[in-house]
Amino acid sequence: MAVQKNRIESTLLRRINERRLLELIQQQGPSSRAALTRISGLTAPTVSKAVDSLLKVGFVEEIDPREQALGRPGRLVRMAAESAAVLGAVIDAQVCCVVAAGLDGTVTEPQTRRFATPCTYAALLDGLEKTCQELLGGSTGRVHGIGVSVPGLVNERLQEIVFCPNLHLLDKQNPARDLEQRLGMPCLLLQETDALCLSERMYGDARGGNDFAMLDVTTGLGLGVMSGGQLLAGHSGMAGEVGHITVDPDGIRCGCGNRGCLETLATDAALIRMVSEKVGRPLACDDVASLLNERAGDFQHEVRTVTEYTAIAIAAVINIFNPTTLFVHGTLLVGSAERFARVVERVKQRTLTASLADCRIVAARSSKRQAAVAGIMDHLTNAWAPSIR
Repeated sequence: MAVQKNRIESTLLRRINERRLLELIQQQGPSSRAALTRISGLTAPTVSKAVDSLLKVGFVEEIDPREQALGRPGRLVRMAAESAAVLGAVIDAQVCCVVAAGLDGTVTEPQTRRFATPCTYAALLDGLEKTCQELLGGSTGRVHGIGVSVPGLVNERLQEIVFCPNLHLLDKQNPARDLEQRLGMPCLLLQETDALCLSERMYGDARGGNDFAMLDVTTGLGLGVMSGGQLLAGHSGMAGEVGHITVDPDGIRCGCGNRGCLETLATDAALIRMVSEKVGRPLACDDVASLLNERAGDFQHEVRTVTEYTAIAIAAVINIFNPTTLFVHGTLLVGSAERFARVVERVKQRTLTASLADCRIVAARSSKRQAAVAGIMDHLTNAWAPSIR
């Protein structure tokens, strides 16, 4: 028994060291073994063995340095970008997309496939399966898994989407589980704002950060919070639903069934709806973006309204959660430096001075595609070994 216990402890310690190096490579980018030894504080033999193990399972790969130094240059270790891949599937209210990416998280248009969100759950699964199969067929390396991000409330205990206000065909479903049964490949269900948090920490401006928040203002108003290095989940994984705080009791009907929810006034979807109503025809996000750039004076009231309520949402998050940084993910207001600056100015009028003094408000760098990829990468990392913080 003692021998078996020692063997288990030795294996666990080895895996923990490998995870430590995996996280360093994710954060630092391509690094030599000497650099990993210096940064990690591990011994050179330990680093060498850990890197060899990660190479064997296909998580990392070695490349020659771009700039040749004097003497014999050491090869660089990077996340596997050519020899392995993961898929990220994004389910959204209007359009779904699937992307194939290396383990370094790089997403590209040539490796992205999109299709209009179907009207039934069965058709959605068919579309996801077909698109995934197409990308899998073009992969030259091992595909380690698929991250599936959704805009609904994911109950982690039940492992299902209990409610999706803007896409009800997902209610009581688990598309990741169903897709895994069809493809025979590990698939992970992710709430999209949690996935955006992981993506910003893995690939964006929150690298190495442990206390920040992510507010998504695209279709709905979603919130993800990273606190002490862990995603804030609540009792069953559904914490952070600020979008369904009532701000106008007599307002329009929200997808959740209530009236006057914050997300009906503080999102890209809200601005698209208002501008569409003003011009008298339904518009897409790109159409509205063009109109705001070409005829800004015609839509001042609509932009001012959404700016004000977006600022209210941001102020509430800062006052309640006290993050070091609040990342905002969006298109129409966030994608314009001028319009986003106006949002931030209004936030200053509505936030507690002490809370705002220690918080940056910045546009998120990561995308929903990259977020789905980050989610499966985080899962693979956690499955390899526990985190020691």
